[in-house]
Amino acid sequence: MLILDNNINGQVGLKNKFGFALGHVLNDVCACMGITYGLVFFHKVLQFNHMYAGLLVLIGQIADGFATVFVGIFSDKGDDLWLCDQFGQRKAWHLIGVVCVIISFPFIFSLCLVCDENTHQYAKLVYFSSFMLVFQFGWACSQISHLSAIPALAQNQNERTSLTAIRYSVTIMSQVMVYLTAWAFLSGIGGDRMVKPEDAYAFQNTMLICIGVGFFASIGYHVITKLPYSNGNIDGDWLGPPSPLLPRPLPALTPSPVQSNAPRFNGNTLDAHTEEALTSTPNIESSQAMSIFSWFKEYQLYQIAVIYMSSRFFNNISQSYLPLFLQMTLKLHATYIATVPLAMFVSAFATSFTMEWVNNKFGRKITAIIGAIFGIFGCLWMRYGCIPGDPSVQYHVFFVAILLGIGGTTMLVTSLSLTAEFIGSNTSSSAFVYGTMSFLDKLSTGFGVFFIQHFTPEFKSQNGTYYGEVILYTCGGAGILLILGAVSLFYVNVGVRRVNSTTVLVPSRPDFNENSSLLNG
Repeated sequence: MLILDNNINGQVGLKNKFGFALGHVLNDVCACMGITYGLVFFHKVLQFNHMYAGLLVLIGQIADGFATVFVGIFSDKGDDLWLCDQFGQRKAWHLIGVVCVIISFPFIFSLCLVCDENTHQYAKLVYFSSFMLVFQFGWACSQISHLSAIPALAQNQNERTSLTAIRYSVTIMSQVMVYLTAWAFLSGIGGDRMVKPEDAYAFQNTMLICIGVGFFASIGYHVITKLPYSNGNIDGDWLGPPSPLLPRPLPALTPSPVQSNAPRFNGNTLDAHTEEALTSTPNIESSQAMSIFSWFKEYQLYQIAVIYMSSRFFNNISQSYLPLFLQMTLKLHATYIATVPLAMFVSAFATSFTMEWVNNKFGRKITAIIGAIFGIFGCLWMRYGCIPGDPSVQYHVFFVAILLGIGGTTMLVTSLSLTAEFIGSNTSSSAFVYGTMSFLDKLSTGFGVFFIQHFTPEFKSQNGTYYGEVILYTCGGAGILLILGAVSLFYVNVGVRRVNSTTVLVPSRPDFNENSSLLNG
């Protein structure tokens, strides 16, 4: 039977699925534009000082981290606000986010309206930072409220996985739209010219088209999607999985009575070591809720945090500085800052489909190392193989972009999967773990960009290889750090809980086989 609207037998109707898919388009296009073209726009169009450009990125990243935590706490309180009474808790916060993004993001990718040639860059920094703060707050509102709609709409894990996959697919289409739109406008720049201040129109037009599409998509989300009305507390599982590439939530640890020589656990056979862990520690409950402070006692938290932060840092820095490398170092035509990132993104997307096979063959830890090797090789090729003035460099950059895409997506998918495996069945506080990882990601990226900008020499004094060295040392260093983190997990069963120095809890998975599938659904 075709289900159009209401949930029947736990299934989400097609109408609700379509409406839900529209809810994060505005955030997706803004995030893609911000991370790919933010520094290029600040440098080449606004002609910001290196330090001020880095400081503006740092302010945005810190604001993003704190806004996510703030919105996550207060949007879950269920206060009796007029807007919540009118639209419901989730849609009210989503609407607040949409309004904040719409009124702030256009100013970030536009010339300063109250400035002239005598305006100090510090005043411009204050001007753009104010809009950046409003934008990051609104982005967090929309993101969290849209994620919280997943458990509200779907009553079973299969449907939640389906909604998450839909969300990811729309994110891909939104990013492709950004790059194709930028390509169309940047192609209008004549000759072999790079981006200059007079090309602000190309970024403004790209921004206006993308934000217009996102705005109408947000209206469609509010009109079409029917969420269960609630102005009370949101389901404790509001955060949902951060990516459709993660394993499904794992079953809780509920051991069955041992009735034979082959001990059973949720229908699966346990090895002798697992049986001993269950029987030799009678004072340990089979399933314990993890408090926030308990997470900090787990060594794996810090090991996996290193892997997660390194993968995010690699992707964010490479995506941010690749356009500057193309413009400032190789001096390629402006269209390359659209086509090369598009090639990197397409290769990353294609790589995601191979993750299941690679993981089944090598396991998560080895897969992460393989991804880091691809990424490091791409960084080395960029620095030593892409030589300014080389007539074939315009082809080399596409191969480098493909390597960066393969490496970046492999590291990111495996780090997300290791995080989900580490959390296991302790979903009651999973939001804290994901929030901590995300906060570290924002801080590392923000301070990374700030220090890179701090040490950036003036263009006239650069040796022509600075941005290649930036990507080599920062992204390559992140790849090496990820390899070290993965190696440290070789003799660790991810998900096993430490109770004290001598006893451990059996992980929530019924086995210790890390070669289980990365991609479910």
